[in-house]
Amino acid sequence: MTPADDSFRSPGVTSETSAEHNSPACDRHSAARVRDAAAFPGQFARTRRFSLGVPRQFGVSPDGRRVLFVRTGGGSDSVGRLWVYEGGAERVLIDPVALGAAPATESEKTAETAEAQLPEAERARRERAREYSTGVVGYATDAAARVVACALSGALWVVRTDEGAPVRVRTAGPVVDPRPSPDGRLVAYVTDGSLHVVTLEHGKDRQLAATEGPDVTYGLPEYVAAESMGRSRGYWWAPDSRHLLVARVDTSGVERRYISDPAHPERPPRAMAYPSAGTANAEVSLHIVPVAATGERRVEVAWDRAAYVYLVSARWDGHGPLIGVQTRDQRTLRTLAVDPGTGATRTLHERTDPAWTEIVPGTPARTASGALVLPEDTPGTRHLNVGGTTVTPPGLQVREVVAVEGEQVWFTADEEPTEVHVWRWAPADGLTRLSNGPGLFTAAAGGGTVVLSGLTPEGPVVEVRGSGPKAAVGAARAAGTAGTTRAVGAVGAVGAVGAVGAVGAVGAVGAVGTIASLGEEPVVTPRPEHLLLGRREVRGALYLPSWHEPGTGTLPVLLSPYGGPGIQLAVRARTWSACVAQWFAEEGFAVLVADGRGTPGRGPAWEKAVHGDQLTPALEDQTDALHAAAARFADLDLSRVAIRGWSFGGFLAAAAVLHRPDVFHAAVAGAPPTDQRLYNTHWKERYLGHPQETPDHYTRSSLVGHGHLLRRPLLLVQVLADDNVAPAHTLRFSAELLSAGRQHSVLPLPGAGHAPADAAVNENLLRFERDFLRSALDRS
Repeated sequence: MTPADDSFRSPGVTSETSAEHNSPACDRHSAARVRDAAAFPGQFARTRRFSLGVPRQFGVSPDGRRVLFVRTGGGSDSVGRLWVYEGGAERVLIDPVALGAAPATESEKTAETAEAQLPEAERARRERAREYSTGVVGYATDAAARVVACALSGALWVVRTDEGAPVRVRTAGPVVDPRPSPDGRLVAYVTDGSLHVVTLEHGKDRQLAATEGPDVTYGLPEYVAAESMGRSRGYWWAPDSRHLLVARVDTSGVERRYISDPAHPERPPRAMAYPSAGTANAEVSLHIVPVAATGERRVEVAWDRAAYVYLVSARWDGHGPLIGVQTRDQRTLRTLAVDPGTGATRTLHERTDPAWTEIVPGTPARTASGALVLPEDTPGTRHLNVGGTTVTPPGLQVREVVAVEGEQVWFTADEEPTEVHVWRWAPADGLTRLSNGPGLFTAAAGGGTVVLSGLTPEGPVVEVRGSGPKAAVGAARAAGTAGTTRAVGAVGAVGAVGAVGAVGAVGAVGAVGTIASLGEEPVVTPRPEHLLLGRREVRGALYLPSWHEPGTGTLPVLLSPYGGPGIQLAVRARTWSACVAQWFAEEGFAVLVADGRGTPGRGPAWEKAVHGDQLTPALEDQTDALHAAAARFADLDLSRVAIRGWSFGGFLAAAAVLHRPDVFHAAVAGAPPTDQRLYNTHWKERYLGHPQETPDHYTRSSLVGHGHLLRRPLLLVQVLADDNVAPAHTLRFSAELLSAGRQHSVLPLPGAGHAPADAAVNENLLRFERDFLRSALDRS
């Protein structure tokens, strides 16, 4: 029997088992399932959460002839290569292994060596991006997508897409974020906090903006921009290649945190500027910097920086620089046009909201005619507005603007929150949905070519399309679906907001070809049953063991939520979290994943229901979802309920056993933000306000101060080099629990950031969690 304990039994192993289930064929199938379940943690870790080998970061040339992308060499190969798809074929443009810039195989030692060669700013950038691979992890091109630049271990490499081999370009120092000029003659980059350009023809290097000290950088984003706003850049080329729009960041007034690795006491701690809630932010300004050494002085961009402290977005299009700035309370977001000659700004648009103004990626933008592309919120719907006109219907929730070409706008949106699709709006045609079938889709576009990439219930899919007969991206996938949909304790059905046909036909461009995924197929295949749970119709997914037959016995329940802003888990796609949920199911749990209030995809009112209190609504919805699922599935044992999660999900897991021990009997809380005052300004003040003005919001949304309530087994997992959720969160909360005499367990993970990348750690952490939860529920 696997596992040995009857309360977590594996397929068909009870004294009541029929002769049919004891047949040799059944035994073979059972043995295969056991082998797959045993192999899954190692595969999950080796493939870096099934991310390796999957193509990503697509870019389309303006003529539509070339598609650039990044992909590692396979499902177990962590080295990213730069590829081009052209004429129906793929070819490698930059292979770090062939260039000697990355090892052919990665061991712990080679990984540490490669990490040590990275500039500190690049390590920070990768941590903010939760980057799991090495080698080529990003690139930038000129306007024609003929010249491509990337950084490998701090060195600048450039390649042309039409001819020649990659060339290493000599620079003044280790390179961060290299970007070719639109005309392809120059490459700008940041080194040691200063902005440089180098000419590709002669190799002449010139410093454009020199840092004035260790607290000042040019051309890099500040911490909260990269971590919480989605702005990962700090400079932007003018279309004529003669100027750059450059962010200057001064962190001298920002609190310092010191990140160390206790497993290596001989290494000095790393200082970082981290603005916790209620403290000073970095001073961010913008400057128009000339490229040529003609004596032209740089110009500072003028806006009310005292009131609008956050630079949310920036770009430089054919109409000039365009920026988005936001107040400290995030209730007002202005779109400003910048005069590149004087630095003067004028307000093009202002959004306000009594809770917060949501930052929608890809906005603000402008069409060729200058029409502004912006989000527009009503309580029930996040719309798309183009040129002052609302162009999307009620119920279609805009997620991101992915491309603007001419007067056409490509964006992602959902009618049903468990799916995200690609849409196009054009003045003549209105709205057209381009993707089809269940999944999470996005796109890149240029010159009449669209790359539709997505994650479906069957796995990743990428399709390249041009003008032609109508076809949907779903046509390239194998037929079939994973899971069904049922309404549980609710009225209505999934997708009740309206049919696609009401706004346009599905598919308006024809298939040209596909780009292959080289990722591994999970040895455990997710089998979710998608549910509408409770009176709020919380979207949920229930994962049952493949060997379980209804009515043959009860199953302990494991909730596995994130449950917070910006992330959904109960989606119609084979995400890594769905694979993990199914693995826990094969290990004997009924696993429930639910996306409650505060999660994206259901409109502004749903997202902002957590304003001022990030705990109560989130925990209520997990509890309601559990009871609704148990009312429908009698085999769910409500006397044995556990919950696990990471980051916000870890916070929610710990809160569940603190505040609802009558419902939740054990918890694993990974990297939980236990004291919301310790989290960064932009993210936490968005939801809870300024701690000096609304201290009660922080008190009721924190775990600290409530440790005395613990009555159930709790495992706290903390990565010790986490610069996002600092170890202080877990250490202070653990000290409070100990002071109150509350037993608990702490598992420290040295040397890891917020998302651990070490294969051995990730593999065995899953098993450790499983064993802890089994043991804890046995004692409940």
